[in-house]
Amino acid sequence: MFEEEQALAWTAMPYRSKVFAADGTEIGAAESLLGDEKADIFHGIAIKRPSGTAEIPATRIKKITEKGIVTDLDSTDVAALQPYREEQWFHLGWGGLFRKHPQWDKDSSA
Repeated sequence: MFEEEQALAWTAMPYRSKVFAADGTEIGAAESLLGDEKADIFHGIAIKRPSGTAEIPATRIKKITEKGIVTDLDSTDVAALQPYREEQWFHLGWGGLFRKHPQWDKDSSA
């Protein structure tokens, strides 16, 4: 699906792009990117579905284009998608130059 389309980086994914299962069935619309832009780590996407918002891990996304997002999900996988639950993100920071134990600092970009 979308073989002729140019692949996009995860950070360039169009908002509310259609999301498709492996067989070409539309399974929802992209609602949120899940990742860390600073570290360029893509975790997945949250998709809006009639049954609610669900999460698709990055490992299941095969291609992102201007026309849509292709996954490797089959109908069983789609039915088993986990509900998306927004979380607070934290990063590990060092509390000072000479401290030996790390502390958790709230990530202000979340």
